[in-house]
Amino acid sequence: MQKSLFSKYYSICVMMILVSIALIGSVFLILTSNYFEQEKYDLLSRNVKQAVSITMEDLSVNDYDYVSASRVLNVYTILGDAIDADIFLVDVNGKTLLCTETSGCNHSLYSVDEDVMSQVIRGEYHNVGHLGAIYSTPHYIVGVPLTTPNGSVVGAVFAASSAESLTQFVTDTLQMFALSALAALIVVFICVYYITGRMVRPIRQMVAATESFSKGDFSARVPVGDFDELGKLAMAFNNMASSMTTMESTRRSFIANVSHELKTPMTTIGGFIDGILDGTIPPDRERHYLEIVSAEVKRLSRLVRSMLDVAKIEAGEMKIELAPVDINDVILRTVFTFEQRIEDKHLDIRGLEADRVMVLADVDLIHQVVYNLIDNAVKFVNDGGYIEFSYDVQDDLTYIGVKNSGAGLSKEEVAHVFDRFYKTDKSRSMDKTGVGLGLSIVRTVINMHSGEIIVRSVEGEYCEFQFTLKTANARNSQNLLKNEKEKNRPQGE
Repeated sequence: MQKSLFSKYYSICVMMILVSIALIGSVFLILTSNYFEQEKYDLLSRNVKQAVSITMEDLSVNDYDYVSASRVLNVYTILGDAIDADIFLVDVNGKTLLCTETSGCNHSLYSVDEDVMSQVIRGEYHNVGHLGAIYSTPHYIVGVPLTTPNGSVVGAVFAASSAESLTQFVTDTLQMFALSALAALIVVFICVYYITGRMVRPIRQMVAATESFSKGDFSARVPVGDFDELGKLAMAFNNMASSMTTMESTRRSFIANVSHELKTPMTTIGGFIDGILDGTIPPDRERHYLEIVSAEVKRLSRLVRSMLDVAKIEAGEMKIELAPVDINDVILRTVFTFEQRIEDKHLDIRGLEADRVMVLADVDLIHQVVYNLIDNAVKFVNDGGYIEFSYDVQDDLTYIGVKNSGAGLSKEEVAHVFDRFYKTDKSRSMDKTGVGLGLSIVRTVINMHSGEIIVRSVEGEYCEFQFTLKTANARNSQNLLKNEKEKNRPQGE
């Protein structure tokens, strides 16, 4: 069974917590045991040394021949009871002379091992063991030798305490730690469960939204919580969803518009050709209808060419080659191509008397921009109106304007005038040959030149398109020349 992200994350957190608790508990128990043992040895050592001191005082009083059993044993008993330990005196052979253990004493039955005695004679003895056969269970044992002033060892004093106290101490400590750890783990597991669920929730919502996207529903959005990595991911996901929604809407609109633009001329062409073939159209009218068919074919050709241009631009296949260009000369030569239509509408052309206006642009692409803007102006200018060209050079930027009198555009139309296949209500009645791609291509080409294009309009008065290009001054020309040299330089130099 495949685990969910929540299960994986929660399991990892739980395992890490359990391992951490186990490590902490182990280290804690080891350190506590070591501390307990050291404290036990220190306690036994202090009391043994005190017993040795009392014993040596008694020996000195008795010229180191014997000890006063009643007096010394009484002190041993007091010290042993205070630390819950057996204190006993042995001679150099390990035989017990005095012992605080009152019943079932094995000290008188067994002697201390020779190895132990040899260690005690060399110095203080610390160990855990049975002291030969004296104890049946492990004991903490400390032994200190009795050394006379002349340096001879006459015996030793031992203190022994059961090691079972450590086991009991460790057991009690482990129980307290286990209870505390269990209570902490319950709280931590609940918190981790809640936090994990909260962290995974946006991802689950994204998964649900993605499933909706796969079914064609792009309306789902992910709530944005904190501005952390997941919050940023949710924002990016929502932005992606909005882009996909826009793209889907654009795609549907594009298909609908292309279908409409293709269907109309093809229906016209098919109808007139069928009329000629079946004799419905008389022979003397065939030329007239063939001219209409030719115009519709040219319209289809323009539509396909415009769509190919858009595809090349979007694919990044259309490259620009910047060079100094006289934009006024480009406009002047383009206006001449509209001479017949300008005369038919009796238009007044203004602004062509300007001197050279040099800009950095791709000659072919900027000609397409100028052609589309002038074509648009000639279509929608009123009869007897004007088309005006303006130039404004400001440092590194040159502003070029194309303005025509006429009906103008409304605020709603201005917002969509650069959209693909968009046609205003006015253009649908006045522009029978356009395909709605010209201004979209214009804006894309200007953007490729790192420029901007805007539209200003007053309904019933005028409409003006203004775009910017880099001025072809000395500095920009030098930079352009430098970039060309870098581009053409052989690799590896």
